[in-house]
Amino acid sequence: MRIRWFGQAAVLLTGAGGGRIFIDPFGDIPPDMLARRREMADFRFDYAPIADVEADLLLVTHEHFDHSGVEVVGGEPHTVRSTAGTFETPLGEVVGVASEHDEVAGTRRGPNTIFVFSLDGLRVAHFGDFGQAELRPAQRDAIGDVDVLLLPIGGGPTVGGERAAAIVRELHPRLVVGLHYGNDAVSFLGPPEPFLEALGSPRVERFTTSEAEAEPLLGESGAPTVVLFAPPL
Repeated sequence: MRIRWFGQAAVLLTGAGGGRIFIDPFGDIPPDMLARRREMADFRFDYAPIADVEADLLLVTHEHFDHSGVEVVGGEPHTVRSTAGTFETPLGEVVGVASEHDEVAGTRRGPNTIFVFSLDGLRVAHFGDFGQAELRPAQRDAIGDVDVLLLPIGGGPTVGGERAAAIVRELHPRLVVGLHYGNDAVSFLGPPEPFLEALGSPRVERFTTSEAEAEPLLGESGAPTVVLFAPPL
């Protein structure tokens, strides 16, 4: 399985058989938001635009602009958009687990969907913009076993630091891909270091590119490799 990160939570997963799953593509910043952001002293959202990419399956965890730019993904993907449930798709079953974007039952930033599915024999969970204080037992049961965890780690509107590390310890993945954190492309999220410190001493692979094959990076259950890709600029 090949993982390609486009920035924020936008990820393309390509299976050995060619099946392509795109999760949380971002589009252009809405004009009203751009005007407000420009008033900030140090606002950056400089990821390269998503272009020339197609998918067979498109998943959207929630409807914020930086996760719901479905128009940038080509092809004719089967789409599951901001919805919890169990879905049959051309690439197999997808489970959407209802969650929230904040610690106050979604009343501040709205709902968020955790997507869980299998690709190339690996169980994958993408947490979107998960912002709860912790996983609820019913959510943990619905997610089940996880090999590859795609997790926000930058804090602010999502989990980060100890809260993100607690999810890793609870799910016991073999590979963690850091999403939605501050770097050279984005200025309004925290860096990954608090998460890495809270996790202890994980094996960390920092890439100078934005994609890699998952299988050589797999650690052990409960002792995962943490991957930080270079931001696409």
